[in-house]
Amino acid sequence: MSQRVKRLSHWFREWSPSIGTGLVMVTLATSLISIPLSAAQQLGLPRPQLTAWILAIYSLPCAAGFVLALRFRQPLLLTGNIFVLIFIVSLQGRLSFAELEGASMTAGAAVVFITALGLSDRLARWIPAPIVVGLLAGSALPFVARVFTVLGAEPVIIGSAFLAFLLGRRLLGARIPPILPALIVGVAAAAVLGRFGSAGEGVPASFPEATLPVFTLDALLTATPVIVVLMVLQSNVPSVIFLRSQHYRPPARTLDYVSGIGTIAGSFLGPAGVSLSLPATALVAGQDAGPAPQRHRSAVLASAAFLALTPFAVFAAGAADLIPLELLLGIAGLAVIGILAMSLDQLSNGPLTTGPLVAFAVAVSDISLLGLGPYFWSLALGVVASLVVEPERMKELRTNTPAL
Repeated sequence: MSQRVKRLSHWFREWSPSIGTGLVMVTLATSLISIPLSAAQQLGLPRPQLTAWILAIYSLPCAAGFVLALRFRQPLLLTGNIFVLIFIVSLQGRLSFAELEGASMTAGAAVVFITALGLSDRLARWIPAPIVVGLLAGSALPFVARVFTVLGAEPVIIGSAFLAFLLGRRLLGARIPPILPALIVGVAAAAVLGRFGSAGEGVPASFPEATLPVFTLDALLTATPVIVVLMVLQSNVPSVIFLRSQHYRPPARTLDYVSGIGTIAGSFLGPAGVSLSLPATALVAGQDAGPAPQRHRSAVLASAAFLALTPFAVFAAGAADLIPLELLLGIAGLAVIGILAMSLDQLSNGPLTTGPLVAFAVAVSDISLLGLGPYFWSLALGVVASLVVEPERMKELRTNTPAL
């Protein structure tokens, strides 16, 4: 008996960091489902299409990540790119769902093409990370501002969720994301106030239905370049650099190929940038995930958990009709506060200032020039501003950009 207890104790000590980190990842990713749910309401997306989109965001990347983590025994966790989701919602219905699929599919093909030609380094040098961060901050700001817009419409629900978020951020530490208590308290408040629609009918199952992508010049010019940049420069490149800082040797080209091909395949179900995620990579590859040779278990467990939850995706679409829109928008805004804070912190620390500031301002604007929207011009004008105003810093940054 004592030997069995010792073995169980040893097993628990060995696996507990991986299990704990995997649970944190599952909790955080589940909370972020409010972002595609709010986008679905903006786009008027039918339930079957929303179910397919959720599979593209969660199940497909996790299947690829599960295989990669086991194959290379490294903490390689692929996700449906959160920055791409934020970008899609921030478009506020300017492009149709089918057009977004076409833009996403083209972005996946572009990532494959860039990888095949070995151009990832060059792309990282021509569009420096600080300018991408400026775009990201500008696209996240309306989300956060919308929290306080819906606070006026539902002060009790949103106010209680906001308070729970602040207390969670203050008291729970990094291991439990504050969006989780915010979501629980917000849902509880909505239930007490009777704000759930058709609650007596339950949540119906909606089986996935693919949508044929539509390719338009407007979508290809407005959305595709931004999705490529967010996948490669904002996600894969910094994640690979972080993995190397933890003494791993990640297969960078393989990861880019899988990102591109996965995005092409997933785009038949919905627009989704399949990629690494720096926040997720920092969790599963950091010291809290256990000894370095065992950290891949966190990625494997998180991916396996979402694959096991795949059958329940048919009920997620029904939740979009059940949960009040104000709560979805509020939770989505709270979910990206950390991303906005991180982006603003990076903007204030340089090394570029003018270009990222221009990129931020343009992303917040409603500019439409030559048929192109603010996110294209955010990147273009941000790069031009830095080339004109701070060329020495731009040159230095390009020189110091690490090779992949």
